[in-house]
Amino acid sequence: QVQVAESGGGLVQDGGSLRLSCVASGRTFSSLAMAWFRQAPGKEREFVSAISWSGNSTYYAESVKGRFTISRDNAKNTVYLQMNRLKPEDTAVYYCAATYSRSSSYYTPRAYSYWGQGTQVTVSS
Repeated sequence: QVQVAESGGGLVQDGGSLRLSCVASGRTFSSLAMAWFRQAPGKEREFVSAISWSGNSTYYAESVKGRFTISRDNAKNTVYLQMNRLKPEDTAVYYCAATYSRSSSYYTPRAYSYWGQGTQVTVSS
């Protein structure tokens, strides 16, 4: 069983930055592919970014490409999401997800078996 916990959300002004962190329990973190999703009120959960178990491959939604950066530190069992140039439309609950699967469907929630509780990100205009 893998437990996932996010932190780092908060309130920031338009154009500001935040860094989210996600810690996954267990000795097999380096075998997990990790991802960030977000869900705004009244909307479906959407893919934000993903990183392969090795860290060699990263993926981004078009809406965040060039502004967000995903990274991981396997020694700390942690994945990060650096969010720059934030916009009001980035406001959402951000969820960290993990999977042992090597599926190419990294952008779909159903590819992930383990989820955190979410952290709120609010960008004010």
